[in-house]
Amino acid sequence: MNSAHRLEPVSAGHGRGTVLAAWERFVRGEDQVPGVRAEVAISWHRCREQYRVDPHLSAAPVAVAEINHTLEHDVVLAELGFRAASIAHEVSNLSGIVTIADATGRILAEWGDQATLNRATASNLAPWFCWSESATGTNGMGTALEAHGPVLIRGAEHWCQAFHNWVCAGVAVRDVVSREPIAVLNISCWRNQLPASSGSWLANAVAKTQCLLRRRARDSGAELVSAYSQARAHSGTALAAVDTSGKVVIADETASVLIGVPASTPAVDPTHRWNPGLPEFIAAARYASKQASRNPDWVGSTQIFTHLADEPTSISLRPVFVSGNLIGNLVSFGSSDGEQLPRADGIASPRTQPRRLVAMRDNRMVLLQLSEVSFAESEGNDVWLSTDQERLRAASPGLDKLETELSDAGFLRVHRRYVVNLSRIREIERGLKGELFLVMDDRAATMVPVSRRNAPAVRRALDI
Repeated sequence: MNSAHRLEPVSAGHGRGTVLAAWERFVRGEDQVPGVRAEVAISWHRCREQYRVDPHLSAAPVAVAEINHTLEHDVVLAELGFRAASIAHEVSNLSGIVTIADATGRILAEWGDQATLNRATASNLAPWFCWSESATGTNGMGTALEAHGPVLIRGAEHWCQAFHNWVCAGVAVRDVVSREPIAVLNISCWRNQLPASSGSWLANAVAKTQCLLRRRARDSGAELVSAYSQARAHSGTALAAVDTSGKVVIADETASVLIGVPASTPAVDPTHRWNPGLPEFIAAARYASKQASRNPDWVGSTQIFTHLADEPTSISLRPVFVSGNLIGNLVSFGSSDGEQLPRADGIASPRTQPRRLVAMRDNRMVLLQLSEVSFAESEGNDVWLSTDQERLRAASPGLDKLETELSDAGFLRVHRRYVVNLSRIREIERGLKGELFLVMDDRAATMVPVSRRNAPAVRRALDI
């Protein structure tokens, strides 16, 4: 397991004075939280600014949202239940409980000694209550659903004061295609250390469960290629097959040019599928997947801008099922079959536009106005922000996530490694071979390259 995500056995009182003092100041409205781990400070910021959770909440609320679990997700929950039961005895001996929650943070089941279960019930740490961050603040389950890796929340690191006597460790199981959470596994101990094996046990439980999902996803990728081949034999239109998240599994020569992916190259493994880099295309595919999950006979169409066209192109989306399980969509270009999708700005899931970006300077959280950020650059799993202050590491990993959050705020993906603030572009320079470079208005007049596949979108955005 990555050392950055290793869980060390610590007590609820570890650093309690420093963290509690920081919590008290942050609750009063201060932003500086020295002595608080970065992931905890970021979670507190979400709880206070975005979710507005009452830090004096004494118990978790009743779960309201229910999600329709697919058969695949039910298998995951059953697998986690088996693994949770296997460690229940060890956890019970340390005044602890093991819980499983779904993607909404709703607890589905728990194991542990009866005295601790009774104490947990007093705070609604029990089935059918919601422990998402938006409902109950920083905690093992809810924060794990927001993070990409194991999470340790101890004592006063919990957002709600009523839970400061608990130490929690959680980790989410995520869909290997969409990266959306399916479930979360959590260990909570009352005024006691976590079992020494907590970190390795959680990582192992999730790894084995994810292995099942990867195998299923590879099989689904092969089925999508088969469905594409059959449709290709009976159709003369440009065609592509995409998974439920909008990633491309295979596209013919014409479709590959339009969406900017390699031609006739199957990408069966979910980790190798092609990202078309077209937000409208991805949003349409995800919308189609949601509609098809409710109505298997659904077929839809819309118009999108492709990489090489100044005018929108019509596409039709037809779902592909295997044994009643939705695995993706076939996308036909130049076709308008089926129900018209809502306008592009209504296809994507509703989200709150961020007022500020959160970055990190050492162990201090920096809150940035969007106008302060010139561009974002990815380096491995990290994203670095070029700001008016200095170069800072973004709190959230992944340039794809940042692109999605800022796509409606004047930011544009111009290269696989860069997202730029359009209002901060000073000049445009053309290279010897016709390639474009954006000269930013920072002190260094940084030149950001524009990839060939993103050049049409840049020209449209800048009206050049």
